[in-house]
Amino acid sequence: MDLTIHTTFLPHDEPDASVAFWRDTVGFEVRTDVGEGKMRWITVGPADQPGTSILLAPPAADPGITDDERRTITEMMAKGTYGWITLATADLDATFERLRAGDAEIVQEPTEQPYGLRDCAFRDPAGNLIRIQEVR
Repeated sequence: MDLTIHTTFLPHDEPDASVAFWRDTVGFEVRTDVGEGKMRWITVGPADQPGTSILLAPPAADPGITDDERRTITEMMAKGTYGWITLATADLDATFERLRAGDAEIVQEPTEQPYGLRDCAFRDPAGNLIRIQEVR
């Protein structure tokens, strides 16, 4: 079987803030941006990995989601417990400093974890948790 990861999804509630964060702070390129207002679907990803993307999508846009489910999603996003992703870098310290300089909300500074990884964590404007692991 020949499978690759093509796209993963993260919610956004302020598309312009999400674009600025992922483009200017993280350094990803914006590949697509469709829709209007808060109902925008935005694809971002590393310039040197054109086959891998993150789709920043409006939460609960599915018409099959109930009002109660929408409220739950909104509450979870506000707490930072709804969306998350893990990225990797060869230079965790430099990546961390770039994010700090870009005013990313730091959750955890670079730390040696007891399970053998060194990583850090921050949140994007929608509250999504982004962990970055150091590739050794």
